Amino acid sequence: MTSNQPSEPYEHGSPEAVVTLREYPSGTVFARHIHSRGQFAYAATGSLKMFTDLGNWVVPPQRALWVPAGVSHEMHMRGDVTMLNTYLDATAASRVGLPEHCQVFAVSPLLRHLFEAALAIDPEQASTVRNQCVLTLLVDEIGAMPQLPLSAPLPAESRLARSCQRFLEAPTQNISISEMADWSSMSRRTFTRNFREQTGMSFVAWRQQVCLLEAMSRLSNGSSITEVAIDLGYSSPSAFTSVFRRNLGDSPGRYLARSKGASMF
Repeated sequence: MTSNQPSEPYEHGSPEAVVTLREYPSGTVFARHIHSRGQFAYAATGSLKMFTDLGNWVVPPQRALWVPAGVSHEMHMRGDVTMLNTYLDATAASRVGLPEHCQVFAVSPLLRHLFEAALAIDPEQASTVRNQCVLTLLVDEIGAMPQLPLSAPLPAESRLARSCQRFLEAPTQNISISEMADWSSMSRRTFTRNFREQTGMSFVAWRQQVCLLEAMSRLSNGSSITEVAIDLGYSSPSAFTSVFRRNLGDSPGRYLARSKGASMF
């Protein structure tokens, strides 16, 4: 289900941070759009997938995605999503050192409570001492959150971009370098060299990262570990679990249990 571009709930003179809460049914898609402020999108429930010209990102439950101002992006909702968006002006984003590229972040219990407190602030009352303190602490806590490796770059070269988009439509460990080279109308050697130059990583590493991102999205949406392992071309659920743990520091089950065990705020 494609939705219209989300509205921007701020205007000139708004406080440095404005927080909103929105709920979206599974399958909602926001076509390419931009915001004039940076967007810190927190998935309280459900998960998000986002695409830009430079890469794709997955946001599991209880994590957040930073989208700098002016970045064209497309967003997909996986599962019913409760999203808290914090829109930051340029001064606030710069003050806490948020990157100029998209990035997935962890979200602390304190930050979840600050989202709740900021939601209750009337923009016309944002200048009171208490409300200023809440918003300042909110921005500072966003800037203190650790970054998470939940993205995969996309090449700019047109032939590589087309083959990568084809791969993203049905990611699997079973697609070989030779097949990707054929899709790109390149020799294996040319493909390998150009892919690394364009993305900064080998195709094998990129393939694994994309499959892990797809796995996280499916697991967050209720698929079983066995289903995900088979669909993504792993030799067994245990092989998939081993790769997941090696790259993300925990088993799929425990990783998702931590997400689901956290409160919404």
